Amino acid sequence: MNSFERRAHQRGYRAVAGIDEAGRGPLAGPVVAAAVILPPDYANPDITDSKKLSAKKREGLYEVIRKDALAIGLSVVEVPVIDALNIFQATLVSMREAVSDLSLKPDYLLIDGTHRIFVSIPQETIVRGDSRSISVASASIIAKVSRDRIMEIYHRQFPQYNFVKNKGYGTAEHRRAIELHGRCKIHRKSFRVREKESLQPTLFKN
Repeated sequence: MNSFERRAHQRGYRAVAGIDEAGRGPLAGPVVAAAVILPPDYANPDITDSKKLSAKKREGLYEVIRKDALAIGLSVVEVPVIDALNIFQATLVSMREAVSDLSLKPDYLLIDGTHRIFVSIPQETIVRGDSRSISVASASIIAKVSRDRIMEIYHRQFPQYNFVKNKGYGTAEHRRAIELHGRCKIHRKSFRVREKESLQPTLFKN
């Protein structure tokens, strides 16, 4: 899990940041990105793609990473920006902001996926990076837990959608709630709810 980091260090880079996001697919809520710089040769066999971990395991590793990391950056891009830019561009913005939020300036970036971000730092994209790079996996855990906590706050404001359970994803329960109650202010206007539904902006219910 640390082969990408080792290669970067062998090439002379010292502050290697892994970057990942959570929240590209949901119908509601923000997209959250994290950037994590770990100590050289850091190893933890429990750290992997956040989607492969239970909520309890993610929470425990979140605390471990926060304690062990040299620096952590976080960015939350809310729904109005997602709707204004589109989710792809909003995700890139969130990743860039997470890098800017690091207290230690990175000199190399490992980014989950296939798209680079607009910063003047050498970078490498890694398909399935959250399963292949320990720093990217760490970022995936930080981003996922951070977003889940945000959605739990929104659940208290909008309990009819049960965000504490579905976190804004398009589950059958969530879709039924939208049909019954309409959309609330944290639903993404630019996302379809049903195939027959238009992509035109929808007026929100407060």
